Amino acid sequence: MVDDSTRKTLSSIPLLQIRAGPREKDIWVQRLKEEYQALIKACTYVENNKQSGSDWFRLESNKEGTKWFGKCWYMHNLLKYEFDVEFDIPVTYPTTAPEIALPELDGKTAKMYRGGKICLTDHFKPLWARNVPKFGIAHAMALGLAPWLAVEVPDLIEKGVIAYKDNC
Repeated sequence: MVDDSTRKTLSSIPLLQIRAGPREKDIWVQRLKEEYQALIKACTYVENNKQSGSDWFRLESNKEGTKWFGKCWYMHNLLKYEFDVEFDIPVTYPTTAPEIALPELDGKTAKMYRGGKICLTDHFKPLWARNVPKFGIAHAMALGLAPWLAVEVPDLIEKGVIAYKDNC
């Protein structure tokens, strides 16, 4: 069952149509266009967050669209905690969701795999599987990484595992 917050997030991200991964070179370019549109168009998740002042990540990819990297951040007690984020598009994409990694948090929480890959197995991956090929990178960020950050970062701060770094 999907809660109201998840429904609201879903309604702000366009669903994708093209079922293609990196192995389908010709169709993959079309899928990438959909992915980029879902990430940057005025009616999408990132733009909506920028307008409301609550944007929380920046992404870019290599030329082929198979490696993604950037920054994500989480606000806690009016302090901005910023992390590198990276992931590769699996060859079986979009059937398989990307494994999002925050390398600098590697080993700092049990809800993380080797290499800093966040655990999305219980909550996000079943949702992704039910929505292939409609879900894309924007969905992985909004419905996978965002809830993970909201649960894990405050816990890591409270335990003293991560500390605020002034980037000024």
